[in-house]
Amino acid sequence: MLEVLTYPDPQLKQVSEPVTAFDAVLRDFVDRLEATRLAAPGCVGIAAPQVGKTIRLAIVDVSSKPKHKNHGRLVLINPEITQWEGFALGREGCHSVPDYTGNVIRAERIALRAFDLDGREQNFEMEGFEARAVQHELDHLDGLLFLDRLVSHRSDLFRRKNYGENAKK
Repeated sequence: MLEVLTYPDPQLKQVSEPVTAFDAVLRDFVDRLEATRLAAPGCVGIAAPQVGKTIRLAIVDVSSKPKHKNHGRLVLINPEITQWEGFALGREGCHSVPDYTGNVIRAERIALRAFDLDGREQNFEMEGFEARAVQHELDHLDGLLFLDRLVSHRSDLFRRKNYGENAKK
């Protein structure tokens, strides 16, 4: 498992570089990043910058939320949103901001282009929770946290509820 950086670590504000080598080193990193994501209960996404690796790579998997339409586990390399439509306000949390959640406005529907682990281009159309999760993770690649997208720190930021030692993140 990898150590997850937490706010206000300055590394979280760095813009990531494109992935250029689709090799065994990348595959090993993805395996370790996925293990780190899975170790956090309820975590549906993680981006490389959250563990101090400033490359344009994120993993998103909202399939544990069965009522939400999704594409299953996605490894998104050099992702780019090519279209977006509509806007919705929703509550977000982040492994790198463990003590807070916040209301953030995101596009309701997006079209996304990314590469897989073999360097093949993939295109997706997403909506709802999956689109929100992808936008959240892609922000990490540009050095942004959900805190940067709050309309108001006074009314849109909330202390995360902690229901005991095992439910803290």
